[in-house]
Amino acid sequence: MTRKLLAIFAVFSLMAACTPQVQQADVTVRLIADGASQNITLPAGSTVQLALTTAGVSLSQADHVNPPAYTLLSEGLTITITRLREEFETQQVIIPYERQELHNESLPAGEIRLVQAGQNGLREITIRHVFEDGIGTGNSVVSENILQAATPEIVMIGVQSPFAPLPIPGKLVYLKAGNAWLMEGSTSNPRPLVTTGDLDSKIFSLSSDGKLLLFTRKSALPLDQEINTLWVVNTDAQTPTPVSLGISNVVHFAAWQPGEEYLIAYSTVEPRAIAPGWQANNDLHFLTFKNGVPGRTKVVLETNSGGIYGWWGMTFAWSPDGHRLAYSRPDGFGLVDINGAAGLTTLLNVTPLNTHSDWAWTPGLVWGSDSLTIYLVTHAAPTGLVSPEESPNFDLATDSLTDNLHTTLVQQTGMFANPAVSSLRQSESGSTYLVAFLQAIFPTQSKTSRYQLEVMNSDGTNRGSLFPAEGQSGLQPQTPVWAPHPLEAGGDFIGVIYEGNLWIVDAASGQSQQITGDGLTSQIDWK
Repeated sequence: MTRKLLAIFAVFSLMAACTPQVQQADVTVRLIADGASQNITLPAGSTVQLALTTAGVSLSQADHVNPPAYTLLSEGLTITITRLREEFETQQVIIPYERQELHNESLPAGEIRLVQAGQNGLREITIRHVFEDGIGTGNSVVSENILQAATPEIVMIGVQSPFAPLPIPGKLVYLKAGNAWLMEGSTSNPRPLVTTGDLDSKIFSLSSDGKLLLFTRKSALPLDQEINTLWVVNTDAQTPTPVSLGISNVVHFAAWQPGEEYLIAYSTVEPRAIAPGWQANNDLHFLTFKNGVPGRTKVVLETNSGGIYGWWGMTFAWSPDGHRLAYSRPDGFGLVDINGAAGLTTLLNVTPLNTHSDWAWTPGLVWGSDSLTIYLVTHAAPTGLVSPEESPNFDLATDSLTDNLHTTLVQQTGMFANPAVSSLRQSESGSTYLVAFLQAIFPTQSKTSRYQLEVMNSDGTNRGSLFPAEGQSGLQPQTPVWAPHPLEAGGDFIGVIYEGNLWIVDAASGQSQQITGDGLTSQIDWK
């Protein structure tokens, strides 16, 4: 049996040895590169990369292989190499200057005067050219660099003014269409101070002597990177030249300290991509400005949370004597230690207003001309079944720093009453001053209501409405601006903006006169 099995095994072994072995097949592919074509035969299972290596074809990082190098070869496959090449070209391109027109109501209609000659700028552009197998397939700009910015041509064009000239005391500056203008002595002779067209109206403040204007300009960067920048211009200069202070993102407050020394107090925010566009720092800094250049900076308040709704921010107000500084924020007001030691001293807590929106209400306040009293708008208690934070009631009150007495002077003024005080003047009873404020036409809807300009004595007596006349549309929320002192011939003036134009109102007689007529005025100050 064993011999029989061995014989069978020997027969099968012999048959296996006589069966032919299956050989691995070769594949032939076509390679197209550098304008030539060749066939390459490689064992099945080889890749495109092996075909390239066998053919001695090298690739740069920019070259393109179709199909990809990791692809397995198949019979009849075509491999195409596309040679890519980049060239970079630098060009200088002229930037044409723009022409800006300023309408001046003090020039005869149609008269044109050149304020600033235009000059072309120069831009350097780097262009990327792409070639495939020596044929251009596309161009793209990879970088731009401004070598010289274009200077706009600015011309002043006279327009017929229907408004009679009015003598005025001091210097009156106003912001119109992104430019700063100055009137001095009379409304008949306005002249431009800043003609860049990019003032954003966040800050627009004269020094107490009227010689320097502090203002903000829109930033050239995206708003989520930089909101604006802070500048100063000399109002006495024949050719006013703005000076950058190197400060940015000033939204709520920047002002000159009253007095002879030029010192600027300012607060900043951090830009944000979401509404309202910033996160307030609630900080405070002092910056000296001497001989036309910014000096040292002092930190008075470090960045802080700012209380309830502190993300919106706080504002400040100097006393007329320049010795004290008050702060106002959504939950109250008080005094700032300007020496930077004690920080904030709260004088009154205010119930914050829940606006149910991306903005917060901050109590408007101003110092009395005696530097001993503060006038402010307070959030009053509700009269119905409404939570205190949603109360529609707002009053105008005063706080005396001599006897710590808080007194409500006018009830239901509206949230944007924004009081302003006149300069001191003498009367039979001694020194006194007047208080102007805005009275909401619909006090319980003061967020959207228009307002009437009213004036009263410093103690709240002798209250009367001045402007606009009954039956006319009211004022938009703003802060009235008093003339620095009455004219010798009479006239205690208040400046306001009505329907986009500057108006001057006589506080004694109630007479008003329109000064500008193009509807583009947005800010004023008077010193």
